[in-house]
Amino acid sequence: MPDALEWDQVQHHLVSLVPEREPEMKSMEDDARATGFPIIGPATGQVCYQFARLAGARRVFELGSGFGYSTAWFARAVRDNGGGEVFHVVWDEGLSRRAREHLGRLGLSDLVRFRVGEAVATLAKTDGPFDLIFNDIDKEGYPDSLPVIEAKLRPGGVLIVDNALYHGRVFDDANQTPATRGVRELTRRLTGDPRWFTTLLPVRDGLLVALRN
Repeated sequence: MPDALEWDQVQHHLVSLVPEREPEMKSMEDDARATGFPIIGPATGQVCYQFARLAGARRVFELGSGFGYSTAWFARAVRDNGGGEVFHVVWDEGLSRRAREHLGRLGLSDLVRFRVGEAVATLAKTDGPFDLIFNDIDKEGYPDSLPVIEAKLRPGGVLIVDNALYHGRVFDDANQTPATRGVRELTRRLTGDPRWFTTLLPVRDGLLVALRN
C-alpha cells in the first residue's frame, strides 16, 4: 500500500464506481465539463441519492439547483421512495428553463417544483417540513441560511452541504474571503451543535452530511 493516496486517484476511483447513468444525465455531465459549469458530479450525486433513499425522503428542497443535475439525483430518489416533490430553485430564468428541459427528458418533471428567486428567501416562504435540504448557495451566505434550514427541516431530516472543502481554501489560514469564512463558520456551527450529528465526507469538493436530532 502506498504511503499516501493521491487525491485525484481517489476521486477518479469514486466516479468509476458509480453505475452507468442515463444518456441525458451523461449529456448534462458532458455539457458541464465543456462549459466549466459547476455541477455536483456523479460521485456526489450517488451520495445524495443514497442519503435521500436512506432518509425515505418524499420532500426535498435544493438551495441552489443549477440546470437540474443535482435535482435529477434527488428526484430519482424521491420517485424510488414512492413519490413526492423536489424544489428546484435558481435565480436565473434561463437555468430554470434548461432544467425543465433536462428533467422533462428524464421523465422526472412531475416530481419537481420549479421556482425562480433567491433560494433562502424561497425556502423561508415555502411550507415545510422537508425530509432533506441540499445547500449549494453562494458560500458567504452559508451561515445565515442555517436558521431558515432549521425551521424547515424535520427532526430526523438530513442536511447536505456542498463544497465543504472549498477547493482546499478552508485549510489556508491566510484565506479570509467572505466565501471561505462562510464555509468554515457553517462547518463550525454544525459540528459544534448537539442538535446536529455531522460528518464531512471527502467526496469531490467535500460534503457535510448532518442529521438533525
